[in-house]
Amino acid sequence: MNSHPVLLAVCVGLLAACSKPAEVAPAAPPPLAAAPASAAHAGTGIAWQHAATDAAVDTAFATARAQNKPLFLYWGAAWCPPCNQLKATLFNRQDFIERSRAFVPVYIDGDSPGAQKLGSRFKVRGYPTMVLFNADGAELTRLPGEVDAAQYTQVLTLGMNAQRPLKAVLADARSGGVGLSANDWKLLAFYSWDTDQEQAVPAAQLPALLKQLAAACPADQADTATRLMLKAVVASAESKLAVTPDPQALPRLLKLLPDASASRTQMDVLTHRAADLTRVLTAAKSAPRAGLVATFNASLKTLEADPTLSRADRLTALNARVELARLDTAKNAKLPDALLGEVRAHAARVDREITDGYERQAVIPTAAYVLEQAGLFDESRALLEANLAKSHSPYYLMSALASNAKQRGDSAEALRWSEEAFNKSEGPATRLQWGAGYLNMLVDLAPQDEARIERAVQQLFTEAAAQPDAFFERSARSLQRVGTKLQGWNQGGKHAAVLARLQSQLAAVCGKLPSTDPQRAVCDGVLHPAAAKSNAKSV
Repeated sequence: MNSHPVLLAVCVGLLAACSKPAEVAPAAPPPLAAAPASAAHAGTGIAWQHAATDAAVDTAFATARAQNKPLFLYWGAAWCPPCNQLKATLFNRQDFIERSRAFVPVYIDGDSPGAQKLGSRFKVRGYPTMVLFNADGAELTRLPGEVDAAQYTQVLTLGMNAQRPLKAVLADARSGGVGLSANDWKLLAFYSWDTDQEQAVPAAQLPALLKQLAAACPADQADTATRLMLKAVVASAESKLAVTPDPQALPRLLKLLPDASASRTQMDVLTHRAADLTRVLTAAKSAPRAGLVATFNASLKTLEADPTLSRADRLTALNARVELARLDTAKNAKLPDALLGEVRAHAARVDREITDGYERQAVIPTAAYVLEQAGLFDESRALLEANLAKSHSPYYLMSALASNAKQRGDSAEALRWSEEAFNKSEGPATRLQWGAGYLNMLVDLAPQDEARIERAVQQLFTEAAAQPDAFFERSARSLQRVGTKLQGWNQGGKHAAVLARLQSQLAAVCGKLPSTDPQRAVCDGVLHPAAAKSNAKSV
């Protein structure tokens, strides 16, 4: 969840209580009240159990069994914008802190030694991923990171009250849904399909599955069915397979958008996926598209002005308007002056108003991204540079500055910021990820500089050799990207001598791994991309 800067912003409304007469939906929690910043940041909040090894996680599960409590697993990283958004808007809320007493909260920092191996154990990749287990250790559900704080707490309550794991509920839903409760359907609708990692369904089957669920959801559960319908359309936009959307999807969306309450309930999908929904449901440059864009724009303006939403959510609504304005236009077409003025004013306002460091790390990269999307590259660069000294993870902003410079055609500045971001990055998994980004920039912008490229890769391999889990999950994928990039760079054997030296260095690293260690095959395949792909699922 960290590839799209706006999707990094953690993005409502009250879950509709649409249960069968004989059932009672979980009681809605009272409105969340923010804890004072001093208390929330002084260690008086959630009693996290930090884990970086199998033994530590097993101890936490033993505690959950002994106390007959669910276990809440949170996988994140210090630099990750949506992780910081959670800290700024959810984990510091007094109601959520109190609710956390009812489960065993476990935090896995992706940069802790051994954490990437745990990522393989729990099939978690993107930051943040949040998984709820029952007291016996069975996975109940994966929680979405985009809904707002009040809704998140209700989804968490729903999961904690679940009598069966999501997989069992899904199996019944696919068989016709007989006997499923309203809460079962909500569990499906609010499941984090984005972080599923094929635990519940193969990725290729997701669009058709969500379409099937939306059609099967009982008619008296309108909000739940609408969410499933929206998710189905979004999944089809992301899929390489042709999936025909429900013919009623467009009329239902056009009915939903003018309804302020209903739109807020589906806010996370509408603000993050407005362009995808529009592309799938309407043809380019058609009258239906123009009508949908106009209706969408009005709804997004309402969400952008909603004072009960977080700054990140409101900014994401503005970005959706920018993306819609970019549809069916030339890549570098100038946007309307009024919209550009709104983007400038909104970015300046959040920069001026934010006082919390976690929120700043979450929102400023998004504001800079929106400025770029609007074509305001100089303003985006100025915002990022002004926030370097205010960020607890400035290397994240440096990477954004490198991307900004590359888009402006300033190769020297792009390379300077990319190298600086790598040099300043912290944490073993993060350093491999940032190093892979730097190598990618080098090959793209300075392919003739063999010495610089070789030094960068040598450093990455040296650091990987010192890590216990460098060939698991996120770290493995970073190194595999390096290998793939180098193979492309060496096409035709143009840099064969460099590749030979690097292969020799990596072979020494791989040779120290036992043949029974699943990392060995991944390591051996780093400079052989085809082998790396075939071994990816083993880690």
